[in-house]
Amino acid sequence: MKSGLKWMFLILGTTIGAGYASGREIWEFFGFESGLAILIFTVIFSISIYIIMKISYEEKTNHFFPVLDRLVGKKLAHVYDLLIVLYLFSTTIVMIAGGGATLEAFLIPYWLGIILFGISVVLLFLGSINGIIKLNTIIIPLLVLGLLFALTSFQLSHQHSWEFDLTKQHNWPVAFTFTALNILPLIAVLSAVGKEIKELKEAKVASIGSGIVLGSISFIYNETLIEISDSLSDYEIPLFAILEGYPFIVFLFMSIILWLAIYTTAVSGIFGLASRFKEVTKMPYWAMAFLLVLLMLPFTKFGFANLIAILYPLYGLINLYLLITILLFPIMNRLKINRK
Repeated sequence: MKSGLKWMFLILGTTIGAGYASGREIWEFFGFESGLAILIFTVIFSISIYIIMKISYEEKTNHFFPVLDRLVGKKLAHVYDLLIVLYLFSTTIVMIAGGGATLEAFLIPYWLGIILFGISVVLLFLGSINGIIKLNTIIIPLLVLGLLFALTSFQLSHQHSWEFDLTKQHNWPVAFTFTALNILPLIAVLSAVGKEIKELKEAKVASIGSGIVLGSISFIYNETLIEISDSLSDYEIPLFAILEGYPFIVFLFMSIILWLAIYTTAVSGIFGLASRFKEVTKMPYWAMAFLLVLLMLPFTKFGFANLIAILYPLYGLINLYLLITILLFPIMNRLKINRK
């Protein structure tokens, strides 16, 4: 149970990054008539996570290529290998940009915020891999509780009534692109710890737990954003629109929580990339992290909201085939075994 929770926090730390915690990613995909979409996302996300962890456990992996090989075969594995590298590289740029944008709220210049964020990411890699996992077990519970506090207190003060009308759920297909977007980095991160998974029970706890937590937060967050939809265009970070009018101490606490959410996802992205290339480069993790952050910094000039608006829907569509392959894997695998 304890190990399962450890992996659950790693999953949440990878998923709840700049786009998700800020509300920008949720509003980009969901919005009006999305209750059913979020429910479908919760189910297929949990199933997908379990399948990825099961393959990682069976293959005793330390990077993502063996998992891709099992899912899509060697030829397509090379294509998705490249895609995952591009995805992790570009979305970690989004995280760094988000780190700079968050610090702007405290009058820290954007570029200085980005540099400080990059340095703090590299510093974590001076320790062991266990330090990265422990970071998630400390920060993610605070993040989840902080988000739930901000969202539920907003709902209570505004007395918004939630509606779930099955005749008004036209946005349900977005559940698949939203899951597809979030599943790619998790293949990279969970494959990197395949050797650490001791039994499949851990995968069950992690997959079900992370699905329920993300589904619940997504629904409450989306309902809150719907209520303030008219003012969202004025904010690069929608969470700050929700916090408008709150006491400064609440704003400060949530800004720190948001920054930490962005930080954990950036660390997970760098970890996934470094794990993939460690055997080839023979470089220590901290050196790989430093080199990767250095390469990413120039791209942050495009801005946080613009990067999410362009990259996230695009990756959601590109990854659909991989998501379908993951969901069909148990059936196709059983057919292969029966033929033998």
